[in-house]
Amino acid sequence: MTEYDVTLERTDGPTRTIAIDEDETVLEAAQRAGVRLPYDCRKGTCITCVGRLIGLETEEHDTEESETDRPLEVADAFTYRRSPAALTDPERADGYVLLCIASPRADCRLEVGPRVRAEVGDSPWA
Repeated sequence: MTEYDVTLERTDGPTRTIAIDEDETVLEAAQRAGVRLPYDCRKGTCITCVGRLIGLETEEHDTEESETDRPLEVADAFTYRRSPAALTDPERADGYVLLCIASPRADCRLEVGPRVRAEVGDSPWA
């Protein structure tokens, strides 16, 4: 089974790196590791668990210099169990990820916390 290292960076808190199996979501792995992340629906229909991709490490992108060569693509780092209905196309293009339904496909860094949640705004279903 493949495992990926995902680093959760908080603006006002500790940074933690957790190992996530390819069939786990970020939220499931965080809970297993004792890292608290906010969540609500667990179906990708709210934005409570949102994070933002800020770094990606793949064989093609293994240096900081290569990360700046092109925008980070969430599709390079994550697959979803179901469609992230709560995110708009521009939000997805800006690197926002719903951690309750996203499973990693690469080692990466995510910004998490209230600031990221505030950037996205309210749930479209609220």
